[in-house]
Amino acid sequence: MTPSDNPVSAPPRLQTRSLLIGYTTPLLPDLNLEVPKGGILGILGVSGQGKSTLLKTLAGVTPPLAGRILIDGRDVTDTAIHERGIGFVFQEPLLFTHLSVIDNIAYGLRRHRVPRAQARERSAELLDWVGLAGLERRSVHELSGGQAQRVALARALAPEPAVMLLDEPFSALDTELRSRLVEEVSAMLRQRGCATVYVTHDPAEAEAMADSIVRLEAFPEADS
Repeated sequence: MTPSDNPVSAPPRLQTRSLLIGYTTPLLPDLNLEVPKGGILGILGVSGQGKSTLLKTLAGVTPPLAGRILIDGRDVTDTAIHERGIGFVFQEPLLFTHLSVIDNIAYGLRRHRVPRAQARERSAELLDWVGLAGLERRSVHELSGGQAQRVALARALAPEPAVMLLDEPFSALDTELRSRLVEEVSAMLRQRGCATVYVTHDPAEAEAMADSIVRLEAFPEADS
């Protein structure tokens, strides 16, 4: 990992210990990953090699076959999804089409029982932070692809997660916009202090965004 500005004695914000991912049999050898506060770890690998399964395991959607997951030194391996302090942004924004932009961002806060006025105030601040101030009442159908992904990022950041998981969130965008968002979003995540795991199939994109990169390599196939 790239050295961080944190004291040497401080634990990584996100850490895995001998983590085995898969469903009935492991997809990969065990993983020992460390991401400091404000750090970005890039995950590279071909399709079907376990990138999305890794993110689902870190998030708590898919249980690991073995190993442990720690956030700020706390073992969250068996912790419920909503109690892990993790945000997730997918390849598609997956915004709620029946909600306005501001209510999409406030959704996670409301689920955490944050009062409505406070949730909307914080959501407006995040909307301004991602460069979309003034679109609070806009329907999500009126957003461009880049705007929708910014809203999805703001929604994921609203509950102040310690860890952010990004599953190829810019792959559907054109090259120019993708390059700009990679730069802008990486700066935003560092500023927020999130430990970020960023999945992509594009080595150049990973180099541009991440401090360090792990290439997932499946077990070698046994001779028949």
